Amino acid sequence: TVLDLLPPELKKQGLSPVGRLDKDTEGLLLLTNEGGLAHDLLSPRHHVDKVYYTRVTGRLTEEDCRAFAAGMVLDDGLVCQSAGLEILSAGEESEAYVTLREGKFHQAKRMLAACGTPVVYLKRLSMGSLTLENTLPAGNFRHLTEAEIDALRRAAGLMAGDCQK
Repeated sequence: TVLDLLPPELKKQGLSPVGRLDKDTEGLLLLTNEGGLAHDLLSPRHHVDKVYYTRVTGRLTEEDCRAFAAGMVLDDGLVCQSAGLEILSAGEESEAYVTLREGKFHQAKRMLAACGTPVVYLKRLSMGSLTLENTLPAGNFRHLTEAEIDALRRAAGLMAGDCQK
């Protein structure tokens, strides 16, 4: 797991990932030792947006955008809340931003597949106010600033300072 890749001094801090990235997905992954913060960032009731860039096989349409906005019940019965789909380009291969407010198993991939457009590439760009920096090389990490931590707490419905660091 990603925790195996941490330096020894961070492994001792009891960090856990906030959500997950599939092995074929890349991008922003937040690690914290604040269980309440992690839970609330992922909880659909707090509406913390997670934005992904995706490339799919097939043409995305305005009908797909409406389906995302309305929420979906997938073939296996999984209920997905309203989500955002912003088409960047449409053709034999389409590009889009997907905005989720919940984090169900393979949700972005499954919702796009339900539209007949299987995912070729997926990258998480942001969670709440925290945005992945283009200057941070893949596989690397940085510590958050106090201001970033406070912004995440506010997004999760926590007051700054309510959680331990």
